[in-house]
Amino acid sequence: MSTSPSKRKKRRPARWLLWLAGFALMVLFIFGFRAGPLPVESATAGTGPLTVTVYEEGKTRIRHRYTITAPIAGRLRRVPLRAGAPIEAGRTVLATLAREPAGFLNPRLLAEARARLQAAEASSKLRRAEADRAAAQLDLAQKELERTRRLFESRAISGRELDAAVNLVEVRTRENDAAGFAQLVAQFEIRQAQAALLQNETPQETEPLEIVAPVNGTVLKVFEESERRVTPGAAIMEVGDPRDLEAEIELLSSDAVRVVPGAEVSIEQWGGEKPLRGRVVLVERGGFTKVSALGVEEQRVLVRVDFLERPPPGHDLGDRFRVEARIVTWHGDAVLQIPTGALFRRGNDWHVFAIEGGRARSRKVGIGHQNGLAAEVTGGLREGERVILYPPDAVGEGAAVRWE
Repeated sequence: MSTSPSKRKKRRPARWLLWLAGFALMVLFIFGFRAGPLPVESATAGTGPLTVTVYEEGKTRIRHRYTITAPIAGRLRRVPLRAGAPIEAGRTVLATLAREPAGFLNPRLLAEARARLQAAEASSKLRRAEADRAAAQLDLAQKELERTRRLFESRAISGRELDAAVNLVEVRTRENDAAGFAQLVAQFEIRQAQAALLQNETPQETEPLEIVAPVNGTVLKVFEESERRVTPGAAIMEVGDPRDLEAEIELLSSDAVRVVPGAEVSIEQWGGEKPLRGRVVLVERGGFTKVSALGVEEQRVLVRVDFLERPPPGHDLGDRFRVEARIVTWHGDAVLQIPTGALFRRGNDWHVFAIEGGRARSRKVGIGHQNGLAAEVTGGLREGERVILYPPDAVGEGAAVRWE
């Protein structure tokens, strides 16, 4: 049975409506799922100060320590002092030696004792001259500081120059203290040499020899505690002044080559709330091998750091206390920089995604100093340009982005 032409004409509009509705749904589907601008984090290239540091562990060390030795042969009586005991220069008896009769007819021993006495006296004169020089340098630094303060008050110089003058006075003060310590030790060595000479010149047994403290401070170590016979030069104990501290920082040799004497140091994690200021005194030229916790052999170099300020009351540092140091290797006051999170590698070159007109554009950039958080830009970017931080994999050349 055939369908009449009139019925076919009535069905045709319904079919076209179905096609039109399907096309509309497809268009809505495409536009609904089309990717919009990618949300990204961004930062602006700006100019500001940039400081590069190395951060490592270390320990404190009493800089000038003295080993108490037996000046003569004899029987050492039991040592009552223990590590940490306070001592006073010229008053505290560190050890007592019962003298033995000396072979006074032995010309070699007598000549050696006299030579040691002469050497100790010459050393004392040298230490006195060094102490006078340190005192003169400290006096000059203090006068220069007064002049610098007046110039700073009149705004003729910058605050940086004033800080340098203040630091110089602090360094000269420490040098003067060290020279005074060395002079005390030289005087103690003279007394020991005199005692040894007396032992060799006196044929009969004399009174016990009392070894008194050469400096104010504390006992660091006791090597000989029990009573026994000792020979000349036998180590009895080690003493020092805990106020005369420095820090030993163990740097990788690759980091140590960038550290110079005089560099600023922030001493952290020492037990107090605020870091202590320090300054590099010496970078040793001899390295040593140390095995890390992961079993990797590393070449390390000791860097000696001088404390420029003392811990606050109630926070006393001692010998061999653990510290962490942040040593400045480079500083710039006006440096064009971006966060290091914007950088990525392509081959051997650094690149960033700069935002231009709402789209990501790959840019090759020159990078100088870095401190882990920011990097110096030496080319490829201008101040004020915006870059993408931590660019995701979906970001490509020309991708539309929306930054926060």
